[in-house]
Amino acid sequence: MRRPLAAAATATALLATLALTGTANAADPAPAVSRIGDTRLDSQALYFVSYNGLVNNNSFQKNGLLTYKGYQYAAWYTADRSAVVARRPLGATTWQTVKLAHTLRYDDSHNVISMGVSRIDGRLHLNMDSHSDAFFYVKSNAGLLDNPGGRAWTASEFGAVQTTLDGLALTSQFTYPQFVATPEGRLQLSYRVAVSGNGRNALAEYDGTRWTALGEWTASTGTYTSEHGSSTARNMYLHGIDYSADGTLHAFFTWREQNGAVMCNGGGITNHDTGYVRSTDRGRTWRNAAGTVVGTTGGADRVSVNDTGLVVDPLNPDHSLMNQESQATDSASRPHALISYVPGRFGQCTTNYVGDRTANGRVFHVRKDLTTGAWRKTEIPVPLNSSQRTKLVLDKYDNAYAIMPYGRIAGASKASNYTDWKVLFDGSGLNAFGEVVVDETRVAQDNVLSIMYQQKSSGTTPSPIHVVDFALPQ
Repeated sequence: MRRPLAAAATATALLATLALTGTANAADPAPAVSRIGDTRLDSQALYFVSYNGLVNNNSFQKNGLLTYKGYQYAAWYTADRSAVVARRPLGATTWQTVKLAHTLRYDDSHNVISMGVSRIDGRLHLNMDSHSDAFFYVKSNAGLLDNPGGRAWTASEFGAVQTTLDGLALTSQFTYPQFVATPEGRLQLSYRVAVSGNGRNALAEYDGTRWTALGEWTASTGTYTSEHGSSTARNMYLHGIDYSADGTLHAFFTWREQNGAVMCNGGGITNHDTGYVRSTDRGRTWRNAAGTVVGTTGGADRVSVNDTGLVVDPLNPDHSLMNQESQATDSASRPHALISYVPGRFGQCTTNYVGDRTANGRVFHVRKDLTTGAWRKTEIPVPLNSSQRTKLVLDKYDNAYAIMPYGRIAGASKASNYTDWKVLFDGSGLNAFGEVVVDETRVAQDNVLSIMYQQKSSGTTPSPIHVVDFALPQ
């Protein structure tokens, strides 16, 4: 009997220590979800499958769904290919809709609509319809989001659709717009310059008066060598770009090599390694996890595959590692990420990217360990059953939620140091196609998890698009 008693005493002491240090609290509620509503945005949303995804529901959108000052905003393409933006007061069951003066050009699921809010002047910004080419940008009138109840939701509240940022031309090869608000209320735009396998990440910033190009901060040059071969060009795919409570800007990423010679088989994908960088000066200077400067935005020295201290989880290109998965930061400003790939127990060489991920893909939670501060990875024991991405959300107790393809939700508690993952919602009744869009901003405001999803269809037959709401622990 001594061993169980000793183990129990050790566990009790550990929980007490964690509570004293503020890193865990055994009294906090466990992760849980309770479905409280489901509203339909559009009965006839645009539907086509491209790159295994939908243009209205690519989880790397930042943001396709967001909340600000008691209202929620959503953007999508309707059946006639028009860009639409809608709003509702939180808790309302109907949405007000505005059709913007832009129609989607191609059947390409990369050409998403991303939204951002510049708190400094209360504007809503949208960037849309780009994949290594032109982008289309529109912003609302000043103050529209500061007094939503007192302003009509009409097309006249939005400016003209532009192919620049108010006259600032960025690049002729633009992809992956992601808006992020700075702690001061400015708005930054993260994007990729050039193409997959040979591209660079860059930033622009809006100060309430004008946009400024901050410049590129990653390099596509350098040499990466695997056991199979070498590559001299690549791009960094971000899992996200987010400010934490202490004002640090965090970015997890994976590299994609241009040369397929680095893979064991041409049916896989050249993504490798999970890396991490951070900035404490609003994205001007980038450091590795140890604090060493590894790049300067707009400078000659940019973050490169050959920089040391970037990799937090090493993985070669033979496991179909997903790019642009998900990340979040907790209340103590610690970075967390989700990544997914085919673990080695299913073989050391994927030969069919989609098929192997669907059959054997698994999702992993990467974060700083609560007790040691070292990087730690935990497998979520739920088969991916998809080639697509999973989103990460942390509630006000820092419990973690993985929103998986088809709207399935798994959760793990902070009290367990994120080791007790289990399914909380199996997606029943949604009939969701695959990836979903998560309102990352709403959880922080009222601890409700909102998910935008589109129902399965066939061919190019339009289908309904919805927002489903789940209450998290209060």
